[in-house]
Amino acid sequence: MTGPQTQQEAINAFINLANEMKNDGASIQFVSTALMRACAVYATYVIAGNDGALKESGIEKLSEVFAQELNVIQEAKIAEAGRTTEG
Repeated sequence: MTGPQTQQEAINAFINLANEMKNDGASIQFVSTALMRACAVYATYVIAGNDGALKESGIEKLSEVFAQELNVIQEAKIAEAGRTTEG
C-alpha cells in the first residue's frame, strides 16, 4: 500500500476513517474529539518528539496554525455555498 501523494488525499483518508467510525456507531462528537486529540498528539510529536512536551509558546503557535487552517476551510465552504445558491 502506498501513502497519500497529496494533502487532499491524506485529508480524505482521515475523513473516510472518521466516517467509518461514525457508521460503526460512534457519535460525531466522539469522533471529532478523537481526531482533534490525535492531531494534538501528532503535532506535539512532530515538534517535541515522543518524550517531549510543548511549552506555552508552542501551544499558542499550534493554536494559531489550527485557527488559520480552520479559517481557510470556512472561507472555502462559504465560497462553495455562494456558488451553490447562485447557480
